[in-house]
Amino acid sequence: MRVVVLSDTHAPRFWKSCPPAVASWLRAADLILHAGDVCTAKVLDELSGYAPVRAVLGNNDLAEVAGWGAPPTQHLDIDGLPVAMIHDSGQATGRLRRMHAMFPTAELVVFGHSHIPLDASDANVRIFNPGSPTDKRRQAHRTLGVLDVEGGRLIEARIVTVD
Repeated sequence: MRVVVLSDTHAPRFWKSCPPAVASWLRAADLILHAGDVCTAKVLDELSGYAPVRAVLGNNDLAEVAGWGAPPTQHLDIDGLPVAMIHDSGQATGRLRRMHAMFPTAELVVFGHSHIPLDASDANVRIFNPGSPTDKRRQAHRTLGVLDVEGGRLIEARIVTVD
């Protein structure tokens, strides 16, 4: 199963419509995760044209995003892999421990907020931030995440540049 992970698209300021480099990845997606700060539900509707979408609320999201169905946190089963999502995972120090404590049954926690791509793990949990495909802030590139899941296992997780 191919999962494309987005966060911090910040429409309409940065996302007017799906950037072509992002769309090329979305066309191959079986599932799309959005880790918050989509800002408007129109983006979630647009993403739904590619594959099913699961999203969480970010600190910049309008009420319409919650109305679309995005809760503050999500627990998902992706082809047998237990996954949790949250927008803001807090400060970097202690993040792995904190995410495991918050989501003790998750093997993977997807988050956003910082716009800084991250793939880190310890013996308890793997955490994954795809960065932003539209607002790179101080990062060198705009990015998204790609997860390949099979039989309850995360086969591969990668951060992809979409400049």
